[in-house]
Amino acid sequence: MSNPEIGASAQLSVRRGRAAIEFYKSALDAEVLFTQTVGESPMSNMGPAENIMHCTIKVGGSTIMMCDDPRPGSEAAGGNISMAIGLNDPEQAKQIFANLANGGTVAMPLEKTYWAEAFGMVTDRFGVKWMVNCDAPK
Repeated sequence: MSNPEIGASAQLSVRRGRAAIEFYKSALDAEVLFTQTVGESPMSNMGPAENIMHCTIKVGGSTIMMCDDPRPGSEAAGGNISMAIGLNDPEQAKQIFANLANGGTVAMPLEKTYWAEAFGMVTDRFGVKWMVNCDAPK
């Protein structure tokens, strides 16, 4: 029996999906791999035609799937879910943290810890919680 490679990705359900895509492209230097609106899908009766039904962005070697949250009054990333970004370049960690914090709320400033060269937590302008971790140099 062989062990096929398994890939994992995160799914973000956000308000203002198109704006979130543009923000993450810039903040995370993400590449958009695929985007489809509700109106472009065979399920065009599922909500406003301009809402993002499927979007996949690539951040480094990872992918994040995104969509507009169709529930009225819903908030993105409720509960205890956080996205985590692991880096090994302190300057890149500072830049990504600053990008995500732009228009958001810093819960823990990016700073040196006993386990990392830099670690911080921020909730971005779309209500998504992020942890940015930069490994200590070896």
